[in-house]
Amino acid sequence: MDQLDAISNQIMIIAGILMYIFGSIGNILNIWVFSIWSRSPNQSQKHYRHSQTSNSSLYLLASSIANLFVIIYPLLTRIMFDGYHYRVTSNNVLIFCKLRFYVLHTFDLISLICICMATFDRYLVSSRKVRLRKLSTRRQQTKLIILFLIVLIGLHSVPIMIFFDVSSTGKCTILSTNYLYYYLCTIQIVLHGIIPIIFLSIFGLLTFKQLKRIKTRSYSHHQHYHKRQRGISSDKQLSRMLLLMSLAIILSSIPYCIEQSLNVMFIRDDRLNSSDFFFFHVISHILFYTNPVTSFYIYYISTPNFRIQVKRIIFCQKRVHYVLYYQVARVSSTHSTSVNIYSKTSLTERSSKPTIL
Repeated sequence: MDQLDAISNQIMIIAGILMYIFGSIGNILNIWVFSIWSRSPNQSQKHYRHSQTSNSSLYLLASSIANLFVIIYPLLTRIMFDGYHYRVTSNNVLIFCKLRFYVLHTFDLISLICICMATFDRYLVSSRKVRLRKLSTRRQQTKLIILFLIVLIGLHSVPIMIFFDVSSTGKCTILSTNYLYYYLCTIQIVLHGIIPIIFLSIFGLLTFKQLKRIKTRSYSHHQHYHKRQRGISSDKQLSRMLLLMSLAIILSSIPYCIEQSLNVMFIRDDRLNSSDFFFFHVISHILFYTNPVTSFYIYYISTPNFRIQVKRIIFCQKRVHYVLYYQVARVSSTHSTSVNIYSKTSLTERSSKPTIL
């Protein structure tokens, strides 16, 4: 083992363990927050905007659950393979090859598609065209879409468990040449690279342009002004959160996509076993796992509502006090002058759900 290999091993061990710890904690908090945000509102609180917001929360909840599976199992075994050079044998091939790669590609693809669907939903909701806004699905339809995607991706990944096996060098590999090319080209490059990059780039850019067009308007009925402002702020925060997550996915997917392309180009070449390529392999896989690991921290930094909800969870806050200004009446004097009378009321919210999401 040369010096570059030793450096690569240490990078994978140190970075991998840190990612495993912080990624697990972050996604557990993600699941907690999005579970609260995606709950069904009371009958008195059901309105269109909440239904729209719940769609993205449901997609992000499914994505966070999938990310947690990716971190707990495939990331841990990746640290064992690249950090400690753990060799797979015929006795544990089911756990460390077949099941590992099935879990990796199934749940990572579920996470990516849910992020894409959430971004697309934000694009529809933020559109100024009524026709596009109506395309945003309702809560029950969103649940069915997520369930359909889980079943479809799970079935598509079944051949991975069939064709993955252990090589003579103790590494996981695909023995079928035909499926190997399908795996590298379709699953690795297209599904995990090209499609998410193009989709998130297009709809992320369109959503960003639409958000720039949204301007605060003055309403003649002041009693609805603050409610509208909270709704707009909520949509903009959630859209900004998804835009930053989309950008992180795009940037981290490019090196991984390049590595898989090199695997196709030099599939039978000894250069794939060189120290330089192993170093690039370690870096690209660390970047690949930054998507499920850093999602919580991207949401926390970019979204005030998310930070508020996390603090409520950590500090076990049951009651949230806030001040709401609302218009009581418009009183006309005898000289035809109008006076606006405002009242300040302190409200107590017993639920841990944010008022604007």
